[in-house]
Amino acid sequence: MTNKSEKTLLSYETVVGLEIKDENLYTSYRQAMTPLLKNYEGGFRYDFKIQETLINEDGKPINRVFLIFFKNKDKKDKFFSDPEYLKIRETYFTPSVGSATIISEYERFN
Repeated sequence: MTNKSEKTLLSYETVVGLEIKDENLYTSYRQAMTPLLKNYEGGFRYDFKIQETLINEDGKPINRVFLIFFKNKDKKDKFFSDPEYLKIRETYFTPSVGSATIISEYERFN
């Protein structure tokens, strides 16, 4: 029997702000990377296109905000260092994104 006060890790999450310069190319990036992301037990919980940023600590432009999750931090680290992902990133992400801001990273528990 489990103790009801014990918390279970649901996911490791990162909130990201981007400046998208080429929407079509960025859409191709998402399409190319999503099957690999799912292989690493990852996905997106939220995704927003935004018009205006009122407060921005690091000053980089942001017009897209999303929450990406993985089963745990190890899965995240392995995904972002996977050679297949790095090729996809170089082909689609790098030319389509002007800047990236990690807003927050955390472990989400039940």
